[in-house]
Amino acid sequence: MTHPVPHSARRRLDAALDGLAITFRGMTAHPDENNCECHWGSAEELARLKVPDVELDHDLLQRTWRAPDWSDHPSVLRRILPQFARSLVAGRVEPFLGPAEIGRSFDRGQWRQWPDEQAAAVREFLHAWWSHTLTDPAPAVPAHDLLALNAEASGALTPWLAHWEAQTGTPATRHLAEAAAHWEYDLLGDELPWAAWDDEDDEGERRAELTAWLLHHARPRLIAYGAPDELLHRIRLLGLTGPARWEDPHWPNYRY
Repeated sequence: MTHPVPHSARRRLDAALDGLAITFRGMTAHPDENNCECHWGSAEELARLKVPDVELDHDLLQRTWRAPDWSDHPSVLRRILPQFARSLVAGRVEPFLGPAEIGRSFDRGQWRQWPDEQAAAVREFLHAWWSHTLTDPAPAVPAHDLLALNAEASGALTPWLAHWEAQTGTPATRHLAEAAAHWEYDLLGDELPWAAWDDEDDEGERRAELTAWLLHHARPRLIAYGAPDELLHRIRLLGLTGPARWEDPHWPNYRY
């Protein structure tokens, strides 16, 4: 049986997208912004970033958010944000290095330091998109990918995991099973299951937080959901270390 997304979640996301369009209307890249024609694009394409509210073609939008070397990345991000957000929600953005790469583009834009109205609009978009995804039986961007994106964009895991924990409907629990299956290989190898550019201490803290959450919240929830025993054992193994982990009869013989 198909469970539609609650109207409230869809309305909230639509309102957040409208909020971005209103808040960032008229924004442009800095007049002196530049980039390499050989590696980024032409002077004509650069000029489009200095004209407000003009839609960019898909390829130009891709190259713009991915570029790590803008002199004023916040201005570039504000310029593309309304269109970028719509493309993200539709699943049309294509990161080369995984969804965390998108989150790092937000982080490079330093959006949390923007004026209150602007930062609030970005924050509401990320939270509305997350809420919608957790209640959508078939989101365009899987929940585990969006978690990586949001964690990198916001510099935190806790609020996103707390919201997932509060969403107890069938879609959110199904997404949890899919996420655990996606993460368990890396976590059993003591690696964060997405490419993060934090220092090792920060990355280790996120891995430890995600592991603890899977053990103490996700595993009991997935037992009640009827998840496969194989997955439940692999989550259980996250609570073991050293020989106790790889000598367990349910160790999957992974090689790292």
